[in-house]
Amino acid sequence: MIEKNHTKGFSYLREIVSQLRDPVQGCPWDLEQNHSSLIPYLLEEAYEVADAIRHGSNKDLKEELGDLLLQVILHAQIASEENLFSIEDVVQAITAKLIRRHPHVFGNLKLKTSEEVKKKWKEIKIKEKSLPISQCPISDHLREKIRSQPAMKGALNILNTTANEVLEWNTIDGIWLKVNEEIDELKEAINNGDLSNSEKEFGDVIFTLMHVARWYQLDPEEGLARTNNRFLEQFSSLEKSLDGNLSGQPLNKLNQLWQATKKSPQNKQTNQ
Repeated sequence: MIEKNHTKGFSYLREIVSQLRDPVQGCPWDLEQNHSSLIPYLLEEAYEVADAIRHGSNKDLKEELGDLLLQVILHAQIASEENLFSIEDVVQAITAKLIRRHPHVFGNLKLKTSEEVKKKWKEIKIKEKSLPISQCPISDHLREKIRSQPAMKGALNILNTTANEVLEWNTIDGIWLKVNEEIDELKEAINNGDLSNSEKEFGDVIFTLMHVARWYQLDPEEGLARTNNRFLEQFSSLEKSLDGNLSGQPLNKLNQLWQATKKSPQNKQTNQ
C-alpha cells in the first residue's frame, strides 16, 4: 500500500494512479476505464481549465490543471499497461518536438516576429507529417487540423483558411443575406417535420454565422461562454425570487419575473 503523503511530487502522483489501476487492490471504476471512455472527462477538464482562466481564479486554475494532468497520466498508465508507451515516452516526445520546432531558440535560426515563428512552425510540421502529394492539399490539411477540435472552432478554422485562399465575401451584406437564407431553410425543414434535415440546416445557420464572427474578428466560443454565464446569473435570480420553487408557477408570472431579473442592477452589470 502506498504511503499517504500529500507533499510529494510528480512521481508520487504516478504511483497513486498506478495503484488506482492495480488489478487486485485498485479502484473498480478506474479499472473499467479505457482511452475511449475517458474522452468526455478529458474534454470536461480542459474546458474547466479554460473557465478558471476566464474567471481569473488562480485557486481554481491550480486545481483544474491538476485534474487535467490526472487525465494525461491516466491515459499514459493505460498505454503502459498495454506495453504501448509510458509517461516518460510522452514527456520525451513533447520535449523533442519543442526543441525541433523552435530552431530559433535551440538552434542558429534567426526569427524576429511571431508571424515568422508561426510560418516556420507550419513548415516544420508539414515536413514532419510527410504527407503524400495530394490534389486537395488545403482540404487534407484542414481535415487533419480540425479532427480533434470542437465543431465551432473547426468551422472558424475552415473559414479562415478558405477565405484567405479563394472564398472571401465581397461585403458583409452578402453574409447577412446568406444568414437569413439559411434561417428560412431551417424554418422550412422544421415546419416539414424533417428532423434529419432540420439538424443539417441548423448546422448551416451556425456555419454561416461563423462567417460573421470571422469578418468582425469575434471569438464565438468566448461569446457563447459569456452568454451562458449571463443566462445562469439571471436564472439564479429568478430561482431566488421564488425561493427555489419554479414548479407549477404560472407562465405569465415566470415571464414577468424573468424580465424583472434582467433589469436588476446586478444582472445589468453582468449584461455589460
